Amino acid sequence: MVFALILLAAVADWVPVRWISSEPQSLELLAETPVNCLLLEEAHWSAELSAAATERGLVTLGVIRPGGDAAAGRAMASKLNGVVLEGDFEIEVARSVREAVAKAGGTVIELPPRGAVPFRGAGAITGTSQGVWPGLHAQEDGAVRAAPTGTPWVDTNTGFLRFARAATTATIWIAYEPPKKGIIQPTRYIQAICDAALTGARWIVTLDSEFARRLLARDAAALKTWRQMGAYLRYFEDHKEWRQYGPHAGLAVVQDADSGALLAGSILDMVAVKNTPVRPVPRWKLEAESLKGSKMAVSVDRESLTPEQTEVLRGFARAGGTLLSGPAGWRFPAARRDQVTMGKEDVERLDALWKGVNSMVGRSNLGARLFNVSSMLTNLLQGPEGKPVVLHLANFSGYPVENVTAQFPGEYKRAKLLTPEAAARDLELYPTEDGTGVDIPEVHGFATLILD
Repeated sequence: MVFALILLAAVADWVPVRWISSEPQSLELLAETPVNCLLLEEAHWSAELSAAATERGLVTLGVIRPGGDAAAGRAMASKLNGVVLEGDFEIEVARSVREAVAKAGGTVIELPPRGAVPFRGAGAITGTSQGVWPGLHAQEDGAVRAAPTGTPWVDTNTGFLRFARAATTATIWIAYEPPKKGIIQPTRYIQAICDAALTGARWIVTLDSEFARRLLARDAAALKTWRQMGAYLRYFEDHKEWRQYGPHAGLAVVQDADSGALLAGSILDMVAVKNTPVRPVPRWKLEAESLKGSKMAVSVDRESLTPEQTEVLRGFARAGGTLLSGPAGWRFPAARRDQVTMGKEDVERLDALWKGVNSMVGRSNLGARLFNVSSMLTNLLQGPEGKPVVLHLANFSGYPVENVTAQFPGEYKRAKLLTPEAAARDLELYPTEDGTGVDIPEVHGFATLILD
């Protein structure tokens, strides 16, 4: 019981992985990682593994999918600490499982489809069972698909995750599995970790079957990749404070679940691929305070706004802000409960609005202007009371990118560069026309620039 209370107190710090074995000795592979939460398929449920995990301070959660809700009792009988409901469960079924697991002293985490994520009233952890595998989008001919701005398009979950971070204070988990075809290169696992961590979320680390087999066999190359993944996970867990930082952005996007915020490839992703700092504003949170610090605002679906919300945007414009709204009479098509990506018709409907956003933003410095980042996604954050300013850079190219330049409005005195691969180092700042510039020599998988 004491151990259970400790687990619940630390739930926000759980670092999840789908574990690949029921053998207690396999847990030795976790020794040098921050992983402390194991998601187990039913084939791996055992009291022996649970006992070994408890001795190591690890949480064990049984994965249950629709149709398998009767397994909750077996999970608790196997001495697991709780269950994960992964997928689209009927309301009454999910309630029944929660009650049964709670009665046995366990924890329930729910990972529904994107369209069913309970942002309002969420528990300590919320998230989804649906995600896209991140990386540069390759077409059938091997070429890289271009973004609307002509830069390489990155398949990413960050638009959805940015919205989720704005919509809830809960810790966010996202589940997606490696592609079934082909060999997954080590850099692709790093990109999957970074895609979620860029916005303060956690990817449920999931290994492809071949890599899992080699890792359990203690293959040298697999162990090297696993250690590298552990180093990246450790990097983000060593800086938990970043998850509490808010957007440092001059552009606000007012959007909601029924106007595309949950779909990969929507406006938030289009802005992200352009590497423009952005502040998502869920429609139900739209008020004058939520637009504070913004110079520009985009209202994706004006028809969905209440008169009070419309007046908030008018007040923003009267105070000098630039406002762009979706076409009059236009409504975003309703997304399916299990829809993940934008359909072709959805993209075409958004094209006119995106052209307006692209034209409005132009060369404006809305928090940071970045150069030589065409294969990257970035996120600009600020700590309490606006400082420090933190710029995250996630590299999806698969090779180190050199000579990245960042320019910020205003004056800064110090710049420090952090990476998972090397010790922190100070960088030289220099004045620019409208503020401060800094050159980042090299970005491997991920880098963080901290400005004071």
